[in-house]
Amino acid sequence: MTIGVRRPSMAHSVEPLVADDGERAAVAARISTPVLMGGLALLSLAVVCLDVLTGDDLQLIPLLVAVPALVSVFCTVRQTVAAALWIMPIVVISRLVSGGTFWDLASGVCFTALACALGVGACARRIRHVSAITRLRSAAVTLQRQILRPLPVLTDQVLVDGIYAPIEEDNLVGGDIYEIVQSPYGTRVIIGDVQGKGLAAIGVGFAALGAFREAAIREPALTGVVDAVEDAVARHNAFSAQTGETERFVTALVLGLDGGGRVQAVNCGHLPPRMVHEGVAAVVPLRRTSVPLGMAELSSEARVAEWLDFPPGATLLMFTDGVTEARDASGEFYPLDARLSRWTRLGPRELLDALRADLEAFSGGVRRDDIAAITLRATSSGAQRPPETAGAGARRAAEAFSGR
Repeated sequence: MTIGVRRPSMAHSVEPLVADDGERAAVAARISTPVLMGGLALLSLAVVCLDVLTGDDLQLIPLLVAVPALVSVFCTVRQTVAAALWIMPIVVISRLVSGGTFWDLASGVCFTALACALGVGACARRIRHVSAITRLRSAAVTLQRQILRPLPVLTDQVLVDGIYAPIEEDNLVGGDIYEIVQSPYGTRVIIGDVQGKGLAAIGVGFAALGAFREAAIREPALTGVVDAVEDAVARHNAFSAQTGETERFVTALVLGLDGGGRVQAVNCGHLPPRMVHEGVAAVVPLRRTSVPLGMAELSSEARVAEWLDFPPGATLLMFTDGVTEARDASGEFYPLDARLSRWTRLGPRELLDALRADLEAFSGGVRRDDIAAITLRATSSGAQRPPETAGAGARRAAEAFSGR
């Protein structure tokens, strides 16, 4: 899924330039300026009143020098400067009123100015750090989304829709992948999950998807497609070993659909799909599960394809372990099958929307892994793929079909 990147403005500003709306939001003020200034006014009034009441026994006004440092944690550079300019006159005037030697006054003013300057500097440094981290996160997630096809996709045999939610956390960018290819042998679909996280996992995902896209069109047998992806992952692991990186495997489920009411499947250590049909949601039994991609040399058995029934009107749900391993606040795993039993009358798009919203509510918005889920609904017999196969045309076609 592509993400548009807005070119930063070249206008001069006190705040650092940001690359996009996500970064701008990350460095935005958490407290509005009117609320901040109102709070400063009330705090200053309270401190001055207490200082007058305590007299010379306890001077409280000098403690206001800590305010810019506190403001720098939550506010922008402008707001921190405004807080410093608000506090400095109050502290300096209190010094003049309290009297003392010239050096007492000079040292107090210098200390106040230094404390305010440090607060402003700390705020600027915090914003630069947040901006850098946000750019790194955005780059990693954008890179991952660039390799995944926008959904929905309508082919001659099937309508594919889905949801994809990257975790977008430091060192936790996952490697969930999926792809749909219209080939001379029908529609080929893959969903997979690369072991581990980070950019190295995305690299393995690149290798697997590139091989799948080529082999899906070239290989007449579905097992031939899987063998080509296996070879690509193995080659990538060999290169990773030479460069000192960790070798990784990919759990994957590869399907082939020819429009005949059945679907061919090769399961490489992936979670079994779910079938939703006629008010019933059930686990699709896969009896010939083989080792994940990248681990074929550890098994003496060749990968074998098996046939599954895919009746008209049924919805096939494929997903990664980010769905089933989502946890609530008590550590309980997400009860996917129990939830699906509530949504058996929903169409593919509505089912995905319900799944996304329920996962968000169940986990409290805390994700520990990428979430990828796709639905497959067979097109009507003899349906032809529309001439507009990408962008708005494909989306309109998919929405029209889902409304049937």
